[in-house]
Amino acid sequence: MSFSQQAKVILITGASSGIGLETAIRFIKKGHIVYGAARRMKLLSKVECLGGHALYMDLCKPDTIEAAVEAVIKKEGRIDILINNAGYGQGGSVENVSIDDAKNQFEVNVFGLARLCQLVIPYMRERGSGRIVNISSIAGLFSSPFLGWYHASKYSVEAISDALRLEVQPFGIKVVIIEPGLTGTDWGLIAAQGIKSNSEGTAYESNGNNTAAFYERFYRQKKGISKTSIIANAMEKASFSRFPKKRYPIGKFSKRFIWASKLFNDSFLDFLKKCLFKIH
Repeated sequence: MSFSQQAKVILITGASSGIGLETAIRFIKKGHIVYGAARRMKLLSKVECLGGHALYMDLCKPDTIEAAVEAVIKKEGRIDILINNAGYGQGGSVENVSIDDAKNQFEVNVFGLARLCQLVIPYMRERGSGRIVNISSIAGLFSSPFLGWYHASKYSVEAISDALRLEVQPFGIKVVIIEPGLTGTDWGLIAAQGIKSNSEGTAYESNGNNTAAFYERFYRQKKGISKTSIIANAMEKASFSRFPKKRYPIGKFSKRFIWASKLFNDSFLDFLKKCLFKIH
């Protein structure tokens, strides 16, 4: 029987909205045992109504991560697929974002993800199989102004995933990276608000507002924005394909951004970004 034909026990973080919720619903409807984890438990009601399970998890609080994994293992005896989907984008210049906020960005996007892997891998290794799907971003492949801390966190997800993939391969565990482009969630509007808030009254105010306006325009007008279902399709392939790709760049323009970042030198890329975000 192929990997995709067996009912799996799946743990998904950030399952209260957006890509995580879309993926959880899809997997529940296909007969899998899905545990959706998030801080906002009320928003997990749809997961529960469809037959899934809701877990409280705050990635900044290690005890909640441990408790969630323990609850799944106690009930099911295993976790076949871990989907590290939770994350957010901290907006603002590198100078103006406080170190505490920067640390929080890494706690959610990097260290919480890593701790979940550490907790789940022993059970997967014991069974000789498992799948870890880490949601990175095309933002993990190049950087743009006023989202430096977010880019740094996603670069870290890329690096950890590439190392982890080789480390756990001998135990029958596969690690896959999803690299979405701009997606139809509230991510861009939230990031834009952070950029404006952290730039207000500083030397970066004008350029920060211009950059924020770019994201607000794209997300409100849905220009170049992919539906969450498109990303969920990639999540499904990454989770159940017998021979998944190492990484899935997905969404409108994502492959173009990656192609451009590899083709052009830094000076020309800086020029393009300055034009795109109206940096002066």
